[in-house]
Amino acid sequence: MKDLAGNFLSGDEQQEVIRSVQKAEKITSGEIVPMVVSTSYHYPLANVIGALLFSLTLAIIVTLTVSIRKMWLVPSHYDMWIFPAVLALSFPLFHELIKRMFFLKRLFISAAEIDEEVEEAALTSFYRKGLGNTRDKTGILIFISVFERKVWVLADEGINEKVDPGTWQEIVDIVTLGIKEKRQGPALCNAIKRCGELLESNFPIKPDDTDELDNLIIERK
Repeated sequence: MKDLAGNFLSGDEQQEVIRSVQKAEKITSGEIVPMVVSTSYHYPLANVIGALLFSLTLAIIVTLTVSIRKMWLVPSHYDMWIFPAVLALSFPLFHELIKRMFFLKRLFISAAEIDEEVEEAALTSFYRKGLGNTRDKTGILIFISVFERKVWVLADEGINEKVDPGTWQEIVDIVTLGIKEKRQGPALCNAIKRCGELLESNFPIKPDDTDELDNLIIERK
């Protein structure tokens, strides 16, 4: 699979995102962490299902084609091996093809499975990257999973006590629309700015505030 996370933002856009986080954190004690990953899961079953479907289809077509052409000829005992032979030979080829071509793989993954895997990956990343360990429990993760084209926002308990978790759908919508319009860099910067505005009233900057977390995480896998 291509380096989706590495190609999601240009070098200039990455620097602009970092500056946006730094600017937003000048007005709030909240710790905003945008994180971009290539994919939330590898979906191995999609490779198998897709390869099986394509190889079965090819095996049927080849078998029928040979049978029709030999309709008036004496059948050979080798004919019975055409279907399993084509199936066995083509399956690993299609499996590797689907594994490498993400637009094909996506055809064999349900929307429910995508939502489940992205949510799980976002939650795991939240704690793995230390967002649950900030001093005032004010970490907020903007999690972008490029392959799935999904955005998930998670806030720590300190924020959720004062800000309705449903508020973060606005941030999701800003980034998602930007991705669809192929302007993900500016959209992410706008989302970060909006996070700062939403947090400012309940979590103003403190005199001894420090930058506790990374301002941008790009994770290739």
